[in-house]
Amino acid sequence: MGSAVAVVTDSTAYLPPGLAERHGLTVVPLQIAVGGTTRDEDDITTAEAAQALREWQPVTTSRPAPERFADVYRAIAGSGAREIVSVHLSAAMSGTVEAARLAAGDAPVPVTVVDSGTIGMGLGFAALSAAATALSAGTAEQVAEAAARRAALTRSLIYVDTLEHLRRGGRIGAAANLLGSALMVKPLLDIRDGRLAPLEKVRTSARALARLEELAVTEAGDRRVDLGVQHLAAASRAESLAARLRERVPDIADVYVGEVGPVIGAHVGPGMLGVVVAPQ
Repeated sequence: MGSAVAVVTDSTAYLPPGLAERHGLTVVPLQIAVGGTTRDEDDITTAEAAQALREWQPVTTSRPAPERFADVYRAIAGSGAREIVSVHLSAAMSGTVEAARLAAGDAPVPVTVVDSGTIGMGLGFAALSAAATALSAGTAEQVAEAAARRAALTRSLIYVDTLEHLRRGGRIGAAANLLGSALMVKPLLDIRDGRLAPLEKVRTSARALARLEELAVTEAGDRRVDLGVQHLAAASRAESLAARLRERVPDIADVYVGEVGPVIGAHVGPGMLGVVVAPQ
């Protein structure tokens, strides 16, 4: 018999294959349009999106429609769940939380929507904590609190080769103040108050990646942490970084290495490398 509380998240959690299923998570895809054709995120490969970005083709993203969430909530209620906790990417970056809340108002069971304030594996770890609490017979309130607590503890550190994709996608936020020197620096970003924000300016990509590693090690400290190393079209660099972090971070529970999907990819561009540090 399944948990009385079901957990929903969205595709920008970028959980490794099979992990959502093993934890009983339902994943709702965001949408992406490449060359004028709109598809669910899971219907387009990251390689396709990355190639379109390299060619500077128009690539745009959008939230799931409220009706999509409504269908998911009805199906979950029909399978026996008595309550739902829906955990999603930052409302400051997307209308996904708003769409989920609109659908929650008419759902056949109570739905609690959690704005994680983050994206990528930061969201993924929050959703996994929620799912673990649900599987341990937690109440909907406890499940939502587990997601919010994990998200608040988690730090996302991001390197991008260029800010141009963020500028074109309208997601540059406070990092806009780096644009004037963008040709001369390799920016490091993090997520603050639900938005991408500038962290440091480094002169070369090699130094930026070394600094990314140092920041991740410092952030982890001696706490027990999960790590997510995510990339776009930079698999070898991601694997190398993950290997070094395994050696340098003293108390790691799990390390997940993977490529972000096209929705994030459309905004960060090929070459992105990120580390998510999630204390347990």
